[in-house]
Amino acid sequence: MYKQPMQDEFDSCLVLNTRMAARAVTRRADRKLRPFGVTAAQFTILVSLLSRPGRSVTEIANGIAMDRTTLSRNLDLLTRKGIVVAEHAERGNGRLCSLSAEGRALVEQMVPVWRAAQAELRETLNKPDFPTVIAALRHLAKL
Repeated sequence: MYKQPMQDEFDSCLVLNTRMAARAVTRRADRKLRPFGVTAAQFTILVSLLSRPGRSVTEIANGIAMDRTTLSRNLDLLTRKGIVVAEHAERGNGRLCSLSAEGRALVEQMVPVWRAAQAELRETLNKPDFPTVIAALRHLAKL
């Protein structure tokens, strides 16, 4: 049986609240990007390719902190949609990825939506101290 102070301590766990907030922010971004036919994770990949084209899967994965399996699965999907172009690397069995013209146009359409979503989240998290951070993470988790 937990005592109330310990439960309060668990309720204020930064890991728990951060994970809940990350999931909520991702769900929210997914909803905003759904009209474009991509997820928040795919948007991250596309923006990464826009800023640094021609990188290997490993380089992209390291750059966006995504595991290679998840990245490869998403790159395959984006390639089938014609948004990403993959070429064989000169050495080894790797592939180098870039945005297609259609992919660049799609990113340009999504950026204003992304900017508006970022502004909304920044407003929610304006100048927080720790209790405010926990409250904000709880608030974000409800989005």
